[in-house]
Parts: sequence; structure tokens; C-alpha cells
Amino acid sequence: MGQIKRAILSTYNKEGVVDFAKGLQALGIEILSTGGTYRLLSEKRIRVKEVSEYTGFPEMLGGRVKTLHPKIHGGILGRRDDPAHVEAMRQYDIGPIDLVVVNLYPFKETIARPNVALEEAIEQIDIGGPTMLRSAAKNYKDVAVVVDPKDYATIIEEMQKHDGSVSDETRFLLAKKVFECTSDYDNAIFSYLSALNKKEETFPDTLTLQFKKVQALRYGENPHQAAAFYRITAQQPTEGFKQLWGKEMSYNNFLDMDAAFELVRGFNETAAVIVKHNNPCGVATGESLADAYRKARATDPISAFGGVTAFNRTIDAETAEEITSTFMEVVIAPAVDDAAVAIFEKKKGLRIIVAGQSYIGKPERKRFDLRPLTDGVLIQEHDIQIISNPEVLKIVSRRTPSKEEMSAMLFAWRVCKSVKSNAIVFAKPGQAVGIGAGQMSRVDSVKLATMKAQMPVAGCVMASDAFFPFRDGIDAAKEAGITAVIQPGGSIRDNEIIDAVNEMDMAMVLTGMRHFKH
Repeated sequence: MGQIKRAILSTYNKEGVVDFAKGLQALGIEILSTGGTYRLLSEKRIRVKEVSEYTGFPEMLGGRVKTLHPKIHGGILGRRDDPAHVEAMRQYDIGPIDLVVVNLYPFKETIARPNVALEEAIEQIDIGGPTMLRSAAKNYKDVAVVVDPKDYATIIEEMQKHDGSVSDETRFLLAKKVFECTSDYDNAIFSYLSALNKKEETFPDTLTLQFKKVQALRYGENPHQAAAFYRITAQQPTEGFKQLWGKEMSYNNFLDMDAAFELVRGFNETAAVIVKHNNPCGVATGESLADAYRKARATDPISAFGGVTAFNRTIDAETAEEITSTFMEVVIAPAVDDAAVAIFEKKKGLRIIVAGQSYIGKPERKRFDLRPLTDGVLIQEHDIQIISNPEVLKIVSRRTPSKEEMSAMLFAWRVCKSVKSNAIVFAKPGQAVGIGAGQMSRVDSVKLATMKAQMPVAGCVMASDAFFPFRDGIDAAKEAGITAVIQPGGSIRDNEIIDAVNEMDMAMVLTGMRHFKH
């Protein structure tokens, strides 16, 4: 555990660096610095030597070359226990640098801004910083390296306790943190440049993903499975989700919360969604949020018990009272007013999540779906296609759908996209009535939707996530009282299906788009 005698500080993020430098100065450590960090420390009357003075070589090329010099990297990389290294350092007057404190140019923050120019992004690719970090991390046995300002206080405290030294264990952990940082940084650059290459396919030859652990979970889908929640690091974080109240989220809570919120956030109308086991069991719009929730719960009140509910408006006291009148696992909304929070806080088992206003009223964000296989991974674009304009639908029945039927079909089609295949949704305008999910045959999904319906089906419409292979699904729908059907079409028996619809005086429209969800 060697004593630190010389440090180099080169930081873009100046948070905490002055106090850290004061701590180093109090321990008698010589400080080298560059550019803005040097000026800041000098203004604060901290003894500091500029790197250009130390190397005898000026900064050049608009600041691109500052620390790329043998006196810097030799001082960092030289092994103190290797006589050949020690002799070379003596011969070329290279002094050891025992502590490297660096954080990087804000590349991710820069590319997160709208319409940022490529030239501006390129200038935010740090070269000297990552190079010093990697050099120090490689030689962690002799050099302590700090990349995160949150570590400043801990490092100073350890040095104060150990006569200016940092333990081998701490050096190793700091080095590991460096390579985590630089791999994330390089991944962000690679992802950004790949996205600019219009000639490149949607899926690159090399898929590089990096995620940061947010929290460990109690367990996975089942108690014998370990689990954790990670957030992607290659992009600048958005508002993100914030838990206001309740016990920790579980693996299944996260899955259901995401499914519910992805469905509700795309509605322009005031809407509520209830999800159970990753399938919607209640969806509705309403004049008020409480009204929408009551209608959503009425779809399937038995399944709604212990579910996850999502909203696209601020939750008020009336809605909170309705939610807490039965058992719910998770509630997510863009905001919760104070009166509603007070009501929720009486329910210790209820988790309250705030999603942020920026997500609401927008289509689902472009992202990839990943599914692991035994020896690889499948990747696809997330299904974000929504039909809101009836003009794009193809009417294939003799009878034209009424305005009310068309409204109900567009609603049902939106809901159907979030239901596991084979998916059938019965609906009236602004309210799901019966949902048949995850069956191996389409006619069974129709029968299940009929069975699950807790209100009259007669006069409702039906949405199907894929074509009907036989007319039996249409026959079952007519028997239940369905008057109109929305489905993709594309079956070799489409004419037979259309004949069945006409025979029963039903209306039918085709989307030309399938919404399988496995």
C-alpha cells in the first residue's frame, strides 16, 4: 500500500473537485492539472502545477493534445517493483504519478440534445481522459484512479486514515469502475455512429449492449430464481420511473407495470389499464380518471384483483379511493396529487410509481425486444404500429360499419396489440368487454373472451390479432352477439370468412397488419 505523493486532476465535471484537491493538499500531495481544472484550482488558491509546465510541452490542437506525453503516461504506467521500469523513469526524468482523477467529456449528454451536429458530437469524444484512466487502471497496484466524483470523500477519508495511502482492495475496485466507465463511453459512441450510418442494416453485425444495475430484486418469476433490474446505459437517462410509496418492486411487478404503462400512455383520451400476468384484463377511457378506472375494472373484476393499474393522467383523490377499494399491487401514473398520496399511504402493500409527463400522449418509443435462446439471442424491433385513422382500413363486408362500431374497433385493435396471442378482444367504444388471451387456437380465444365477459357482449365488436384460419371463430363471435370484426386478413380462406360475415349481416374491416405477441 504505497503512499501517494503526486496526483493528476483533469475533470470535465467539477463537482466536488475543489474540496477533494484541498484534501490532497492538506496531505502534502503534489497536484498536476489541465485546462479548466487548473484554472479553477488556482482561483481557489490551491497549489497546483499545470501539465504543460510539468511536461515542458504546450497544449495544442485546440486542446486535443494535453496529457498524451511520456512524462504523464510513463509516470502512470511505470511499475514501481520492476527495476527496468524504475531505471527508465530515472533516465528520462519521469516522476511517478500515484493518483489519477479524471472524468470524461459529456458525449452522451451532447448527443441527447435534438439535432446535434456530428461535428459537435465528435469534439465531445474524449481521448486523453480515457487513455489516462485505462493506463492508471492497468497499473492499479501502484496507482489509484478515481472516475466518479461520488468517490472523492471516501478516498480522502481512507488516505487520511492511512498516511496518504489507498489500500490494494480499494485500488482494485476503483480500477474495475474505470473499465466499466470506459466501456460504457465507447459503447455510446459506437451506438451513435452506427445509427448515423444510413446504409447499415437495422441490426448491426456486432450488437453491443450495456446495462447498469439499478436494484436487486427479492426473486424472479418464482422464489427459486434470482433477479435484478438494470437500465440501459448507452443513452442519456430520461425522466425515468420514481417510486413514491410502498414496498420494493418484484420481477413480476416490473413486467406487468411496463405492459400496462406502454398501453395506457398512447391514449389521447383519459384512460386506465389493468394488467394481470402481462395481459390486459381491463382497459377503458372515460370522462374522468375515476370513471375510466371503474369501467376498466368492470371488464373483469375478478382478474383485476391483485393486478397492476396504469393511468395517463394525474391521479386524484376520487380515483385513489376507487383503487384502494380493492387490492392492487402497483399503480403507475404521470403524477399523483397530494390528496391521493395521503389515501395511498394507508395501504402499505401498494406500490405507487410516477412515470413522468414526457411519456404521455406519445406513441411507444422505438426500442428492440430481446429474447434469449440456448446459444444466442433473438432481436426484433418493438411493435409500435397503431392505427388511429379509419381511412386506412379496408372494408370487405357488404355492410359498412356504423360510426360507433368503427370507434369500438379502433379501440379494440389498440388493446389487442398488448394481448398475448392468440388474442381476441370484445369491446364497445372506449371499453374492453371481454378478452381472450394466449390460447392455442383462435376459436378458443373467442370462446374465452365470451366466458370472461362480465357485461353483455351483444352489440360489441371483436378484434383479432391475426387472421381467422376457419370460419368457426366468426360463428362463435356471432353466437355471442358480436356485430363487427377487425382483423388483419391474409388467410387462404379470407373469402370464406367474408362470406360468413355477410351471411350473418356483420361488418368486417381488414388492417393488413398483424399483432402477434408471444
